Amino acid sequence: MLLVAASHAPEIESQAPPPSPFRCFNSSPEVIRLVVLMYVRFPLSLRNVEDLLFERGIDLCHETVRFWWNRFGPMFASDIRRQRVSRMRGFRHWRWHLDEMMGWTPPDGILCQGR
Repeated sequence: MLLVAASHAPEIESQAPPPSPFRCFNSSPEVIRLVVLMYVRFPLSLRNVEDLLFERGIDLCHETVRFWWNRFGPMFASDIRRQRVSRMRGFRHWRWHLDEMMGWTPPDGILCQGR
């Protein structure tokens, strides 16, 4: 009689999710996203964003808007870029292409343009 030991499946180590970038702030992530996207999307100054949010009942300083824009702006931009690219990959023959290029030839000092 042959006894075979039951093999145990290797336990998968659960990785903790990355900490939230908003964890050190008292404001909600929705408010921070609203502030940053309002400043970036519309031609408003920092003080205009501050005034518009004050009318909505959110009281913050224009320096807070600037700080949040510097801190979270690149993160939101990369998220938007990633979503845009993932939507574009849904098309069948999608690929990046170079539309136009300009180059400088140093000996002649001629500016060349290719299309």
